Amino acid sequence: MTSTHTIHLSVNGQARQCAVAPRQHLVDFLREDLGLTGSHLGCEHGVCGACSVRLDGQVVRGCLVLAVQADGRSVETIEGLTDGGTVRDLQDAFVARNALQCGYCTPGMLMAAAELLHAQPNASREDVRVWMSGNYCRCTGYQAIVDAVCDVLISRKAAEVSSSLKLAALQQAVTQQGKTA
Repeated sequence: MTSTHTIHLSVNGQARQCAVAPRQHLVDFLREDLGLTGSHLGCEHGVCGACSVRLDGQVVRGCLVLAVQADGRSVETIEGLTDGGTVRDLQDAFVARNALQCGYCTPGMLMAAAELLHAQPNASREDVRVWMSGNYCRCTGYQAIVDAVCDVLISRKAAEVSSSLKLAALQQAVTQQGKTA
């Protein structure tokens, strides 16, 4: 007879209470018990990155974390990122650059790329290469993946600059109106 532990956690913003086996991995719990199959089980050694999820905002390997370790914590899966639109531009860039083929590694790649874009919004191409090297892809090679992430870095920076320029122009117009009034 296998004992279970009841855990309370937030998964993609929803409070959950579940009974889990003491040795069940977080990725297995997410896939088997909650039906969140976006995170994949690849190497089962924390090397490939296919099982990546956010635990309290930090990307972790779901195959190295036990479900009981998530008790009282917040988990975000690729489903949570995609449902919220957080990675829409990354998904579009991956498609545009053919940075996915079989798609098995893609959720982990998107989790890693989203973390990079948050942590280093001014990352260089070399920074992207190094950051993404923790995730394996056996189909595409890595050039298209790096290209896709760099495309998003550039487009987000351009949008930021454009917003700043629009704000400056608006402030100037308001200032000019104040002088003529």
